[in-house]
Amino acid sequence: MSKVFTHMTMSLDGFIAEPDGQIGELFEWYESGDVTVPNPNESVTFKVDEGSADVLRDILTNTGALVSGRRLFDIADGWGDNHPVGAPVVVVTHRTPENADRWPRTTFAGDVGTAIARAGEIADDKDVVIASANVAQQALTLGLVDEVCVSLVPVLFGERIPYFANQGGHQLLEDPVVVQGRRAVHLRYPVRR
Repeated sequence: MSKVFTHMTMSLDGFIAEPDGQIGELFEWYESGDVTVPNPNESVTFKVDEGSADVLRDILTNTGALVSGRRLFDIADGWGDNHPVGAPVVVVTHRTPENADRWPRTTFAGDVGTAIARAGEIADDKDVVIASANVAQQALTLGLVDEVCVSLVPVLFGERIPYFANQGGHQLLEDPVVVQGRRAVHLRYPVRR
């Protein structure tokens, strides 16, 4: 059965990026091991430890669509229409780019609910992953998320862009599934209904 889950790499103090969108040391875990995990985007390389490789393989194998916010999409320049997860992307935006045909594997949706629904159609029986903090927050508030996944890294940023700011309500999660990796601990929290 498919699920909708969020996944972000987060600092120990809860941040996912610098104010300008830069990630600092957050993604060091993607280059901290000897196990190469192939992905459809040849410009991205994952060399991780075995625990992290299992986490990445699970995401890469089971994801049928990815939901992103417009800001992340713009920062990544649409991943060249080939996100490393290998699935089509649905972007939440109030303003579709004029050159949207540049990204034929990308769909643009005006709100989070519509984006998640469209991603579910695209994903068919596979999972939908949300890879933007603001979109994840809205989807949690709307009750659209089945699991919250965090790759927690050993760095303290102090003040940056938070993963769960202004969450919009009280949300209980089940006990996590924990995978110890090098430079990251991977946590999967099922959402309590």
